[in-house]
Amino acid sequence: MQCDCCDLVSVADEFLLSSKEEKSIYDLHDNNSDDMGYRQFLSRAFEPLKEKLSNDATGLDFGCGPGPTISKMGEELNIKIEDYDLYYFNRPELLQKKYDFVIMTEVIEHIAETASLLQQLDALLKQNAILAIMTKRVIDQQRFKNWHYKNDLTHIRFYSIKTFEWIAKRFNWQLEIIDEDVVFFYKN
Repeated sequence: MQCDCCDLVSVADEFLLSSKEEKSIYDLHDNNSDDMGYRQFLSRAFEPLKEKLSNDATGLDFGCGPGPTISKMGEELNIKIEDYDLYYFNRPELLQKKYDFVIMTEVIEHIAETASLLQQLDALLKQNAILAIMTKRVIDQQRFKNWHYKNDLTHIRFYSIKTFEWIAKRFNWQLEIIDEDVVFFYKN
């Protein structure tokens, strides 16, 4: 299904996995901070983000997964980053704080309640904070048909430039397209 307003592509609710089924797929991931290939993958969002941070910036890796890596990459540069993940680092107290930045790498496409998530993220951001999102983007219907990304059963929401523009307008955020898979939002 594709939203007429913002172009968000969504898997119908009847095809969504249960939390238990979803976690069993995540448990198969072998992501860890010693894997240089994984670090390189995450650096596509982290490298341009770190260039925009002040020396005392604090952030949140929202959806860090079972092998937190961005926080370790930040620690190596004296950047304080907390780890949060619903399944692996469920620390709700972290969601009561405000941050200079929130980074989500390969997370937003897994979230069914998009509106609630965006409101939650807005509440986490200080004024002038950055929300960095890395996710593959929908280009058009023809490419979507053969797109490998949609075949992951945990990928249930698919974003395009138009979707991100709609989000920016809705939340009064500034949008910056970093590359084909990374966008930054700046909270005004």
